[in-house]
Amino acid sequence: MKRIMIAGTHSGCGKTTMTCAILAALKSRNMRVSAFKCGPDYIDPMFHQKVIGVPSHNLDSFFCSDETLKYLMHENSRNSDISVIEGVMGFYDGVDGRGSAHSVSMITETPAVVVIDCKGASESIGAVMKGFLSYKQPNMIKGFIFNRLPERLVPHIKELCSELGTAFLGYMPTNSFTFESRRLGLVTVDEIDDIKEKLAELRSLAEKNILLDELIGVSEAPFPKFTEPKLNTVEYKNRPIIAVAKDEAFCFTYSDNIALLEKLGCRIEYFSPLRDKKLPESCCGLILSGGYPELYAEKLSQNHEMLQAVRCAVNSGIPTIAECGGFMYLHEKIIMSDDETFGLVGAVKGDVYSTKKLQRFGYVTLEAKKDCLICNKSDKIAAHEFHYWDSTNCGSDFIARKSDGRNWACVHSHRSMYAGFPHLYFYADLRIAERFVAACAEYGEKHGQNK
Repeated sequence: MKRIMIAGTHSGCGKTTMTCAILAALKSRNMRVSAFKCGPDYIDPMFHQKVIGVPSHNLDSFFCSDETLKYLMHENSRNSDISVIEGVMGFYDGVDGRGSAHSVSMITETPAVVVIDCKGASESIGAVMKGFLSYKQPNMIKGFIFNRLPERLVPHIKELCSELGTAFLGYMPTNSFTFESRRLGLVTVDEIDDIKEKLAELRSLAEKNILLDELIGVSEAPFPKFTEPKLNTVEYKNRPIIAVAKDEAFCFTYSDNIALLEKLGCRIEYFSPLRDKKLPESCCGLILSGGYPELYAEKLSQNHEMLQAVRCAVNSGIPTIAECGGFMYLHEKIIMSDDETFGLVGAVKGDVYSTKKLQRFGYVTLEAKKDCLICNKSDKIAAHEFHYWDSTNCGSDFIARKSDGRNWACVHSHRSMYAGFPHLYFYADLRIAERFVAACAEYGEKHGQNK
């Protein structure tokens, strides 16, 4: 199974740009390509999907056991000629040895290539390479790609690679290519007007400057053995229909979460809180995904029919998972400024408001204070937070704990709801999805909504 990780020295070094360039160049060779993103990021996989035309997947060693991680990579790439995995932050950055690109590469035995941003450097590039090669042993680093490297330095960098016993796998010259960003990271792919032209430019640069044949050669490695996770599947009389919010405002959904729900027998129906007037017919479960509701607050608040439909569904006890942006949507109001406020669903009593910095950022372990929709009292679940907005009523049914000892109360939960800022990845604990699906099926039978 051919596979390669495009890692980096730090956030912002050019991993996404390089990954998209390589994906585009490989696809232009008529190769069947699959793409992955290390860590919990939602936006980078959108760029991957735009390039290769099929969903990109996450690989997160904080969320998943080693066996589950290997299974997910194998399952999502078994029909591909080659897989390209984009790293997260710097190659070694993680939490207690988990969540890093390094840990994912070691667990899946994936050869790694590190991207170095060379702007303003020359001889020091060798020190960076030597540091990454020797910092933590063993590692799967097989070579380097050099971003924003002046062409005149290429011969010298090749010599440095030879001296250090590592592969020179190409470079990107300084160019005008950039993806815009906002506080939560890159803007989403659908917000870029000339995305097709940008991706074509990237492909051309990669074909000219990246040593694709050598990269493909490095990617050849046996895949480690693994044990497939066991699902507790139930054959329901009627398939539960789960309504999933999906539009510009609600676009942060893990593809593996959706696939898992389908494996458990559900049918997924997408809807737009921005444009639709009602929920999908006969739905018996609701997922309000994360995203950017603050960018579309006025339009969301003007869609009174949808606000009422969601409010009535939640109040009726429909099993609901609302994460981050979806959680914000359930509030009574969103406060944009001192003189601008918009009404929202109102199923959660309280308001959401903007802050000037990331709130409770990063991986957390959630501990349930009572039995609820997704788990039992005292169960622990891996989760992730990444938001600048906050709430006057974050909930208190879970305790979130960081690895450094910090903790706080969060999440509104009961037998039919999980609503809070922490994002869930169902493969972190399969029982989350199993319990949710069972609750949806029960609701559907009770209300006669399953088909």
